[in-house]
Amino acid sequence: MASAGSDLGIENTNIKTATGVTLDEQQKTLVGSVLDLFAGRPSLKKLSLWDDNAVFEDNITIATGRKQFEPQWYGLQTAFSEIERLHHEVVTAGNPIGMDLKTRYVTKGINKEQTIESRVNIFYDKSTGKITKVQDKWGGELPDSSFKNVSIEQLFDPWWWVHYGEGWIWWIWSFTWDTWWWQAMRNLNSVSVPKMVGVPKNDEEDAKRGNQ
Repeated sequence: MASAGSDLGIENTNIKTATGVTLDEQQKTLVGSVLDLFAGRPSLKKLSLWDDNAVFEDNITIATGRKQFEPQWYGLQTAFSEIERLHHEVVTAGNPIGMDLKTRYVTKGINKEQTIESRVNIFYDKSTGKITKVQDKWGGELPDSSFKNVSIEQLFDPWWWVHYGEGWIWWIWSFTWDTWWWQAMRNLNSVSVPKMVGVPKNDEEDAKRGNQ
């Protein structure tokens, strides 16, 4: 079972839920820890709630296993000067737990501001209390593995292209609407980020970064 949120240093304990949605204590701990991660407040203790083989997936990365997903979270501290959560609400309390999230990011150095609205799904193992997967779906969607599933309306909607184009520019990626390349770049991100972002080796090093 997951440890109590206070023991893990979880800061987000005021979890907002939609009408009729109730979370048990285990779920509150998991949601609070994930909110901390999205706020750029990672720690080894919070990430101990993740299974070693867990997956983090968003529109630009698929990080599998601890060596890949931990740097993704610590990378937020490196990449952004400001992270402001504008809204969150848990909308389903099953497995996965579903949460709507809106966050404002400001990129360090260039002061580029971006607001991301997404649906976050938190999958977990009830027997261990460990997170097995987190999906961060920008605009409620993830890139699909099949080009045929992109609708004609989307292809001819300039705002749809702008939305995805800005996301890639923001992360300094070359944007090409070809599914094979998209998947390749997401996989490359999961491998390259760990080479650029250091993860604390222990709690003492973590504390020196202000993460305890």
